[in-house]
Amino acid sequence: MESNQQNQDFTISAVMPAYNNEKFIRRSIDSVLAQTCPADEIIIVDDGSTDNTAEVVQSYGSKVKFIQQQNAGASAARNTGIETARSEWIAFLDADDEWLPDKLKIQTELLQRNPQLVWVAGNYYRCLCWENRRAPDNLPQKIDTLMVGKEFFQNYFAAFASGLPGHTDTMLIKRDALMDAGLFTVGQLRANDMDMWWKIAYRWPQIGFVSEPIAIHHLDVSDSISRTYKDIRIYCNLIDRHLKLATQFNCQNDFKPCAVRVIRRWIRSMLFDARATDIRQMIEQFGDLLPGGYKAFMNLLTTFPHTTAAGCHLISRLVRLLRLRRRPIRKPK
Repeated sequence: MESNQQNQDFTISAVMPAYNNEKFIRRSIDSVLAQTCPADEIIIVDDGSTDNTAEVVQSYGSKVKFIQQQNAGASAARNTGIETARSEWIAFLDADDEWLPDKLKIQTELLQRNPQLVWVAGNYYRCLCWENRRAPDNLPQKIDTLMVGKEFFQNYFAAFASGLPGHTDTMLIKRDALMDAGLFTVGQLRANDMDMWWKIAYRWPQIGFVSEPIAIHHLDVSDSISRTYKDIRIYCNLIDRHLKLATQFNCQNDFKPCAVRVIRRWIRSMLFDARATDIRQMIEQFGDLLPGGYKAFMNLLTTFPHTTAAGCHLISRLVRLLRLRRRPIRKPK
């Protein structure tokens, strides 16, 4: 494999955690191997798969570095990959998604033009393959406008609050920054990637961003983490911990709009499941962050939670049927 060192001042390790991904992982690996600016190494960490993931990965031979470990979750698998990596920079990819061919080339060139940056993200396609629908997560023009002529955001939290959190598949991060931020939080069963980006942003708020899509996030994966782990404590503990961290780093004013955005998104998803008790618990715990009118409206909607859930599903079906939403999303369960 051609080394990045011929054209770049740094090297890149592609890190891919895998758990029962035999159906999709070949697509993901092939997309890394097809890069016009190749990664210096590809590290795949099998997190205790019980299907044929190992056999698929091992068929690539020396093209990949394959590590197997007992099942410990995506955070632990990514940490193993980071700790094993020999390169200065780490690029992440989920084992059911893919990179577009120029992903690493575009991002490394951006980093060369902006040497102060320790991380860069980018736009991506959201793909509902069975519906033959694919669209950018955000319009490139919107991203360019928000960056006001630059190739980076001055503050990651401002980007997040504007709807640009940075998808895992697009992240290219200096290994030292990941280590200094404490790596991924093992045991964080929901939003472990978001937790990591916030930890980095406290220390290095500037983040490069590519406005054109550079990866494809496939939405046709049935076993979504968001549908598996629904304990309200996962949500609340994450926000509570970061409110404290934001204060510690004197970033509370920057972080609070991000917390509000996430809380409202989670509450909206819980409406589909008639989780009235969880919604009210979240509003009670973080009520000082939410507008009074919003809290009153949520209390009204949770008075008859099953009626509200039925209404949400009906509206969602109509939106899908009429294709009123530009951006593809998973069908509510």
